[in-house]
Amino acid sequence: MEAARQILTLAAKEFRERMRNRWVLAVALVFTLFSLAITYFGGSAQGQIGPRSIEFIIASLVSLVIYLIPLIALLLGFDAVVGERERGSLDLLLALPITRLELLLGKYLGLAAALSLSTLSGFAVVAGLLWQQFGWAGLYHYLGFVLSALLLGLAFLSLAVLLSVLARERTRASGLAIALWFFFVLVFDLVLLGLLVAGAGGGWLAGDALAYALLLNPADVFRILNIFSLEDMRTLYGLGTLVPPAMAKPWLMGLVMGVWIVLPLALARWRFRS
Repeated sequence: MEAARQILTLAAKEFRERMRNRWVLAVALVFTLFSLAITYFGGSAQGQIGPRSIEFIIASLVSLVIYLIPLIALLLGFDAVVGERERGSLDLLLALPITRLELLLGKYLGLAAALSLSTLSGFAVVAGLLWQQFGWAGLYHYLGFVLSALLLGLAFLSLAVLLSVLARERTRASGLAIALWFFFVLVFDLVLLGLLVAGAGGGWLAGDALAYALLLNPADVFRILNIFSLEDMRTLYGLGTLVPPAMAKPWLMGLVMGVWIVLPLALARWRFRS
């Protein structure tokens, strides 16, 4: 009970510090503006202004989330530990009657609360519009999308905390965070595609191997959770044959995303002990 209280106290402190610099509010504003723009003008190329369909809106917002939320999460958490170390406050925190695990969890929970608040605030206005346009059926799918976006952010936040524990300098941690964003968001799929083309569909990427290789990237797991679970979008983009039926299950992809959240934190905990 005492450990839980200390973790929550640290989380509240971290959350207040992030809120004071108004960075979270700026992120929420950016999400709101981009989400509204995509919702209203995403179908302008087809001569339609306003919400077109829930499937089309979610597929359009997926790209926004994949580019912005991982970057925001990495920039939010890369200095969680190394920043305290450079300021000399880490030793002071560890001198308190708290364990390293409690410190790590408190930091993570505070950052997760700030990230979740900015994400939910950014998508809240669009949720109201979809409720008016499509009713509960549309809002139900949209809430599932927002939940998956939160999971994606938490996964990359876990990676950011791991980087913060591993790095010895704040500048190096920031560079590694940007490199990690480039790898998962821009490079990973290009590498898989290059290997697939080079092997002409054979080799270790033959059959369903390519689909399962996508699970090594939390951004791709997010794509599967959304686009591949919507039958209309799978047909529209010709993706119905890429992902095997065994993977087209939201609960299974949610479990994989949970692994992406827990595993980096476990590695950070292991490294932070020394």
